[in-house]
Amino acid sequence: MSTVRMLLKEMEQEALTTRRMLERVPSDKFDWQPHKKSMTLQRLATHVAELPTWVEMAVTTDELDFAHNAYAPEVVHDTAGLMEYFERSLARGRESLAKTSEDVLQEDWTLRNGDQVYQVSSKGEVVRLAYSQIVHHRAQLGVFLRLLDIPIPGSYGPSADEGDL
Repeated sequence: MSTVRMLLKEMEQEALTTRRMLERVPSDKFDWQPHKKSMTLQRLATHVAELPTWVEMAVTTDELDFAHNAYAPEVVHDTAGLMEYFERSLARGRESLAKTSEDVLQEDWTLRNGDQVYQVSSKGEVVRLAYSQIVHHRAQLGVFLRLLDIPIPGSYGPSADEGDL
């Protein structure tokens, strides 16, 4: 199996769990945050929803320079808007990855802030980093939902809210 096909398969597998987690985010709790240093539920969920676009960024650009790219998060107003944003992000990531060659995945990609270089990795490694970020922030989202007493779905098996656990 090619690396591109393997990455596409993993993207689809993770999307199933991500979708099930995001659909549980209640619109009426968007402003909730467990700690003043934490993101709000809305901001965290929106970040999870946007992360598939990192795949597109990794395979279609050579770097992200924070000094020249002001970040403006998408504003969603309800769970339906969150889900629509996730599906759009997923489609963009999927389509760009499907058009990518094995050679492109070997090219360097740089994360920087002006002259300060944080990381130089292959584009394929950045795609995997995007997947790791999805899993990481999705787990944070699970904790937020648990603290709100909202049943969470299993990720790689059943959760304590599913089955006889």
